[in-house]
Amino acid sequence: MRRRTFLRSAGIAIPSFYIYPRHVLGGKGFTAPSDKLNIAAVGAGGVCKHYIENCDSENIAFLCDVDDDRAAETYKLYPDAKRYRDFRIMFEKEEKSIDAVIVGTPDHTHTIPAITAMRLKKHLYCAKPLTRTIHESRLLLKVARETGVATQMSTQQNASDDHRLLCEMVWSGVIGDVYEAHTWSNRPIWPQGMERPEEDEPIPVTLDWDLWLGPAKKRPYHSAYVPFKWRGWHDFGTGALGDMGCHQFDPIVKALKLKQPHRVQASSSKLFEETFPVASIVHYDFAARENMPPVKVTWYDGGLQPKKPEELDPGVEFGDWNGGLLLIGEKGKILCDAVGNKPILLPKNRNEEYTPPPQTLSRSIGHYKEWIEAAKGGAPAGANFEYGCPVTELVLLGNIAVRTQQILEWDYEKMQITNSPEANKLIKEEYHNGWTLENL
Repeated sequence: MRRRTFLRSAGIAIPSFYIYPRHVLGGKGFTAPSDKLNIAAVGAGGVCKHYIENCDSENIAFLCDVDDDRAAETYKLYPDAKRYRDFRIMFEKEEKSIDAVIVGTPDHTHTIPAITAMRLKKHLYCAKPLTRTIHESRLLLKVARETGVATQMSTQQNASDDHRLLCEMVWSGVIGDVYEAHTWSNRPIWPQGMERPEEDEPIPVTLDWDLWLGPAKKRPYHSAYVPFKWRGWHDFGTGALGDMGCHQFDPIVKALKLKQPHRVQASSSKLFEETFPVASIVHYDFAARENMPPVKVTWYDGGLQPKKPEELDPGVEFGDWNGGLLLIGEKGKILCDAVGNKPILLPKNRNEEYTPPPQTLSRSIGHYKEWIEAAKGGAPAGANFEYGCPVTELVLLGNIAVRTQQILEWDYEKMQITNSPEANKLIKEEYHNGWTLENL
């Protein structure tokens, strides 16, 4: 007698359907469609394509970009994703279907879609630097706290094993108290240190220039701004420091347990009204914290570097093409050939007899996976906005120092530069063209 016939003959009620464990239906490692996030992306071309590809274990459901040509490759990769040009229309029409949002637009258009997404209770992954101004960063953090959504800033090496190894080495005392940190970048790799072009150019038919400008001041279209070259313009980007600073300060902030600097000053090549200079150096002074002494952190860009350590063998490259990181302590130095690469002791022969300290930090499941799991109820991601917003403000404060060429005294709690009204004007900047942060 069949089991179902037997149960009926015994007067036992049976359901008209069975619930099977997921692994029975789909095999080991199977993820049911209902367990996947529906992700919407604001920005589909450029760097956002990379973000999307690294999250496509989930359902890439909606793609939004103001430039059809720039987004074309991503559109081909995800032909089933519904397309939009204006993120406001996408949110209005698809709000109920969206679980999480990726924002990968130019710096000046991060804040409004990011805050709108969080207000709609959508989990948020956002490009670094999170914002173009310190005021925007502070507002972003406020909304993240209020809504409680899962957040992540795009500092990928935050999840690396070598990042954690650097912390463990510093905390073990192998180079003693650290009193200097230096980090440098080959950026800018786009034009800057120039004036606005005088001639106009026709707007490409694939681009909605007004939507691209967003809250920035109106100006005629020119290929000097797009694509990618927007990074060097004050109205749109945050220069070399904004592009790479969040990446390169990340391991320093973690290893040296940095909070906020109390003083920042900068020097640079010739200043221009609308673009960042070709090269700059920014010095940050941090007070003592926990069991660590005061430390000076210095940033270099435009091909500038700190003094090459005497312990480095002649002919050995100092960093790589992208930049590097050097920590100087009372008992030695640690060099990372590139940010996120394995830290080495100087002189290099110290590494032959050196035994790395025991692992005291848990290793990451992966930068993008951290955010996806956090969105599904897991632990907060490593570069969530509680961490990412203060790091963003470090680089933005450095840019204010570059633009003003002043020694700035910084009060983080009051969000105020206490010795310069001129510099304070750059903490919060006006929105234009009907865009506003009010009521967000």
